[in-house]
Amino acid sequence: MSGAFSGLWQRDGRAALPAVLAREWDVLVIGGGISGAGVLLEAARRGLSALLVERGDFASGTSSRSSKLVHGGLRYLKGGHLRLTAESVREREMLLRCAPGLVEPQGFAFPQYAGGRGRRSFLVGLALYDAFAGRREPHWLDADDFLAAAPNVKRESLEGGIVYTDARTDDARLVLRVLREAMDHGGAAVNHLGARALLRDGGGGGDDAGAHDRGRVTGASLECAVAGTRHDVRARVVVDATGAWSGPLHGQGPRLRPLRGSHLILPAWRLPLARAVSLMHPHDGRPVFAYPWEGATLVGTTDLDHADDMGRPARITRAEVDYLMAALRAQFPQLQLTDEDIISTYAGVRPVIAGKEGGTPSQEGREHVVWSRPGLVAIAGGKLTTFRAIALDALRHVQRQLPLWRDPLDACAVFAPAPMPPAPARLDRSIVRRLHGRHGACAAALLATADPGELERIPGTDTLWAELRWAARCEAVQHLDDLLLRRTRLGLLLRAGAAAHLARIRAICRPELGWTDARWDAEEAAYLDAWTAQHGVPHGE
Repeated sequence: MSGAFSGLWQRDGRAALPAVLAREWDVLVIGGGISGAGVLLEAARRGLSALLVERGDFASGTSSRSSKLVHGGLRYLKGGHLRLTAESVREREMLLRCAPGLVEPQGFAFPQYAGGRGRRSFLVGLALYDAFAGRREPHWLDADDFLAAAPNVKRESLEGGIVYTDARTDDARLVLRVLREAMDHGGAAVNHLGARALLRDGGGGGDDAGAHDRGRVTGASLECAVAGTRHDVRARVVVDATGAWSGPLHGQGPRLRPLRGSHLILPAWRLPLARAVSLMHPHDGRPVFAYPWEGATLVGTTDLDHADDMGRPARITRAEVDYLMAALRAQFPQLQLTDEDIISTYAGVRPVIAGKEGGTPSQEGREHVVWSRPGLVAIAGGKLTTFRAIALDALRHVQRQLPLWRDPLDACAVFAPAPMPPAPARLDRSIVRRLHGRHGACAAALLATADPGELERIPGTDTLWAELRWAARCEAVQHLDDLLLRRTRLGLLLRAGAAAHLARIRAICRPELGWTDARWDAEEAAYLDAWTAQHGVPHGE
């Protein structure tokens, strides 16, 4: 691990926090999701002193609760959004090249039944998709070939199907990889450190609405949720990258329409898929998908206005469970899927810019907007795939406020090349590729930390026990949900949030974290309660 501030992520590393926060920074990024991480990386690699703070855990908002697809936005073509689609395809191709093992190709299959419509327009859209990517692929399969590609789909009236390729990722690990790369370039990133108010010329700041327009922004007042301390941090420019939570700090910017997307995770053996299957929901004609992810099968998504308190984590509703299960039963009737097959659920809130009144959620665009005021740059909207383009757009606004900083802001690969470590004896090369994608240059150190038996997979997942030790030692874990829902995805991939494995997880991680037995007991109880509320299956609402 390199970078002047990498020690902040290690045990007792927060002891250095007061000195870090006492510095004046070129750029202070507020928000530790993918947009904020992208801004931190692009600022740090271009020579700016840059600090990112996140009130919760890194990626704890939308960026660990997405559909986990790095996609070109095929459906955006229907709305005529050619620029967004072309940009998304370009960014997808870049991530596939520079992050193998973290961003991987994902084949999709879309069955076509007698009487169905849209085949011609779909194929025309895919021709454009291919042109943007600079390649051509066959997209139509007859019924027999389609069933070979997706054998469990409903066969009655099947005429054939359309196939195409996008990409998938582990969204939370993508954020962590971007942050680690930023730290290698001299950036700093601190979780569980929230912004209470912006600081302005004259020493002003505050939470009242009248303070929003008083003078140039000069930093932010922060509160550490770990130590309970408060700090004023000065910066030449503050970037608001809080996504769906944008606005309260400054009371400005475009109107957002928070939209909730909810998902199910099922065992792969109950819904076995070689590629993603897309279908139109039998009730409303919306697209729904199911695809293999991390050794399980992920199903999504809904697209609903989110009217709940934004201060509380989003969760799936009973109606959304029923909606997604209805789609699965219609497309895979022979599997006889029930609620008992669901391992976990999750819901995320998308930061969508509101369009015309009366439009449905699915009609809203996914473009981003960057706007600025003296000392402040803010990002609204956007999507996971285009985080680099969003970051560069934000830095163009930053550059206008830093007249002595000159950089062409050319697009470059997100991750610097890092050699893949040699595979230890009896460890499959595909596992090393996966670790390299998630950890980059740190993959060799992760393998070296493993105790005997820790290079084995945790049953039911592709995760190694050693990944838990590494995360606890070197990845800024402050709470158990940081470890099990974002550093690893065990809380989503194993029943009851991995409760059956908590004893061994405790034996590995408690000493690394320096927690007492009483602290672990309290963290475990809080985690299991939160898991039931946010990731269990609701039984009635």
